[in-house]
Amino acid sequence: VKVKIPFGNKYLDAIFSVPEKKSAYGVILTHGAGGDMNFPHLLSLADYLAAHGVLCLRFTCKGLNVAYRTKAFKTVVEYLKLSDDYKLSGVFLAGRSMGSRAAASLIRQLSQGDDDDDFIQGLICLSYPLHRPKLQSKLRDEDLLFIRCPVLFVSGSADEMCEKQLLEGVASKMKAPKKIHWIDKANHGMAVKGRTTDDVMEEINAEVFSWLRE
Repeated sequence: VKVKIPFGNKYLDAIFSVPEKKSAYGVILTHGAGGDMNFPHLLSLADYLAAHGVLCLRFTCKGLNVAYRTKAFKTVVEYLKLSDDYKLSGVFLAGRSMGSRAAASLIRQLSQGDDDDDFIQGLICLSYPLHRPKLQSKLRDEDLLFIRCPVLFVSGSADEMCEKQLLEGVASKMKAPKKIHWIDKANHGMAVKGRTTDDVMEEINAEVFSWLRE
């Protein structure tokens, strides 16, 4: 179901992947710095979740500024919260790369405000960009350390923007319940030599779904 979500004087393009049975919880999903909501990994995850009974709303926001992307994410969360068509008990925020930074930033903002309710159930970070390539000294971990809700990281063990030891170090300092699922030998784009994209996506989708069920 295609929708246009009002955002300032513009609209955000979004698509609901709706399961056959009514879903109590949903996942809001967005893309990285490149691409849009039809990025193959997002499409694959949205279809998988809907097929397994979880509502998924994915949206496009092209800005390359994290604060702008965070604002857009907030607008989408509020839109879904007030939706009469899909009355949900809660949502999980999910993003790929920069999209996961925006999701983390929003959860931190909301947890510091007065409107901290239980609507946001958790955070799913696909290829979280912990640092720029070859710039491991500057970690983008400030939001992660403030988050209290459960967090799932799905990262490639050869991700040039998320060194394995560094993410494990950040995770050990986090107050939130967290889990890291490493995709063996995958890079930032989740490509693995000798494995098809579908095969890698199957592993990611199954991991996200099983974590949601926990």
